Amino acid sequence: MSIVVTGATGALGRLVIEELLKRTAPDEIVAVARDRAKAAGLAARGVEVKVADYSRPESLQGVFTSGDRVLFISGNEAGRRLTQHRAVIDAAREAGVALLAYTSVLGGPTATFSIAEEHVATEQALLASGVPYCLLRNGWYHENYTGTLAATLRTGAVVGSAGQGRVATAARRDFAEAAAVVLTGSGHENSVYELSGDTAWTMAEYAAEVSRQTGRTIPYRDLPQERYVALMVEAGVPALGAQMIADADAGIARGELAATPGELSGLLGRPTTPLADAITEALKELPA
Repeated sequence: MSIVVTGATGALGRLVIEELLKRTAPDEIVAVARDRAKAAGLAARGVEVKVADYSRPESLQGVFTSGDRVLFISGNEAGRRLTQHRAVIDAAREAGVALLAYTSVLGGPTATFSIAEEHVATEQALLASGVPYCLLRNGWYHENYTGTLAATLRTGAVVGSAGQGRVATAARRDFAEAAAVVLTGSGHENSVYELSGDTAWTMAEYAAEVSRQTGRTIPYRDLPQERYVALMVEAGVPALGAQMIADADAGIARGELAATPGELSGLLGRPTTPLADAITEALKELPA
């Protein structure tokens, strides 16, 4: 039996591995990645590396073994994810894993924005599979916003289509730690966790905090979805991705990512990372 993390070389996967290494021996961890070279650093620390691709079901054979506890990190290829995810679920079922924890979306079937559609369909496939599951319904990361701080400071404004809607973000590391808690703990089989930050904020409040920390006046400019999409495309974001981001903002405006049930901080045993702290960290990383 091993603790297996798929998508292990991605931004979330690497953080999960780091949290697991604090809790268990390296030889009990398996990192699944598409590119072995990208996982070389993990292998050097004693983590077993297996190569597989969600798009190639045959590559998933032998990745899981009976009794494994698996973190199944969702794919990032919009429009192809459901087929890919079913391949992972099938491989996990055939292997007889003890737990398949899936990174879904906050609200699950109540979320109506387009990014949620493949997550909801994956949840349905997982529930139908009979595999012991844990649905980690992750809200938005602070990094969804702080990751574009350089562009925000360059243009002098925060832009979006979220209106006065609130979004309860948390640090990516918070979600990674929660996943590690589930993978190394007990009693999480056939459970659902709605995971979000302790505080929900508006885009105007985010802009105000950026302004406070930088000493500049950075307003929030709320745009019609079509204009927001056009701006993102002009900046190099693929059209489909831009449309999905703007559609998620519309979901925020409807209140679909504002829930603060406290389940993330409950798993962590501490408060979630404040947005202000994430902004401070992101500003430190920007070129002088």
